[in-house]
Amino acid sequence: MTEKADLQSVLDRAAEGGRITPEEALDLYRDAPLHALGAAADAVRRRRYAGTEHIATYIIERNINYTNVCVTACKFCAFYAPPKATDKGWTRDLDDILRRCAETVELGGTQIMFQGGHHPDYGVEYYEEHFAAIKAAYPQLVIHSLGASEVEHMARISKVSAEEAISRIHAAGLDSFAGAGAELLPARPRKAIAPLKESGERWLEIMEAAHRLGVESTSTMLMGTGETNAERIEHLRMIRDVQDRTGGFRAFIPYTYQPENNHLKGRTQATIFEYLRMIAIARLFMDNIAHIQGSWLTTGKEVGQLSLHYGADDLGSIMLEENVVSSAGAKHRSNRLEIIDLIRKAGRVPAQRATTYEHLVVHDDPANDPVDERVQSHISSTAIAGGTAHPELKLLASN
Repeated sequence: MTEKADLQSVLDRAAEGGRITPEEALDLYRDAPLHALGAAADAVRRRRYAGTEHIATYIIERNINYTNVCVTACKFCAFYAPPKATDKGWTRDLDDILRRCAETVELGGTQIMFQGGHHPDYGVEYYEEHFAAIKAAYPQLVIHSLGASEVEHMARISKVSAEEAISRIHAAGLDSFAGAGAELLPARPRKAIAPLKESGERWLEIMEAAHRLGVESTSTMLMGTGETNAERIEHLRMIRDVQDRTGGFRAFIPYTYQPENNHLKGRTQATIFEYLRMIAIARLFMDNIAHIQGSWLTTGKEVGQLSLHYGADDLGSIMLEENVVSSAGAKHRSNRLEIIDLIRKAGRVPAQRATTYEHLVVHDDPANDPVDERVQSHISSTAIAGGTAHPELKLLASN
């Protein structure tokens, strides 16, 4: 264990851009004073974005859940329905999906996340058809969707390699992968919460293959399901090692477990302080990943705002629809004007970004802030996602 004086020297080295070891990261995560940890992480952020360090970003997107039918039965998930539960399972048809894409464009969205269950009948062909149709109708939308777990599943269904599956859905219109399915990569916690999913090593192998094939991605971590601090740092280490080889992860996004309506008994969410410490240690440790995103959907807007002082440079998305995390108890909602105000009150200049983090609109003058009556009207008047297809799904403006 690192002594207090040595902890400060490690913090100083990290703040100056030096690489820290997993052992040092664990010591900092456990024992470094919270404000010193945050100050060092913020110094790294300011150095990395020198010239634009005053800016914090957000994106407008929609998470289109195409089915809740899933064979993996992850214990933390409150969204899925087993294939045999025909009274609970549903699938959206292509017309419904395209209508949601049209609404996304109309409301200023630039990205869709196409995500759902591991349906036993959906192979590569299903995703090729849907991505091609979306791109044909709405070429301006970025399809930032799925993840390594879905690739593993669709490849198995279609009896092809993961590499072939990636190449085919990329050719059909997929622009980049989300960090979906990472949860916790180390073996013990992963088996405890998602025993039917591929291993953490396999998840990373598929992401590495995607990066080699020209498909970049984000990376994520689910906190608070019973993992140890050491396992949290090991998760970071596993991602950093792949990033050293590929450079294909654009961002790292930790978020906290939501404990309602699922099969994880006796588990509690990670605390606010654990979450802020993770944001900071991620910025210090993951020196090869450009962006750290604060997730206010699971922690609350105030904590999301604080994350901007602990190394985060992005507050994620104003989601026009989100059903997976909210089904497990995430109740925090926001709209574009609130996020702009949140960022501004954190002492930063808000900017709407693209999927690849280019600044689309910089809100440097409050007098020119957007008026979002259309988005607010859409949310309040369409309290049911899609209106008719699946009335159990709530439409949210969320992260």
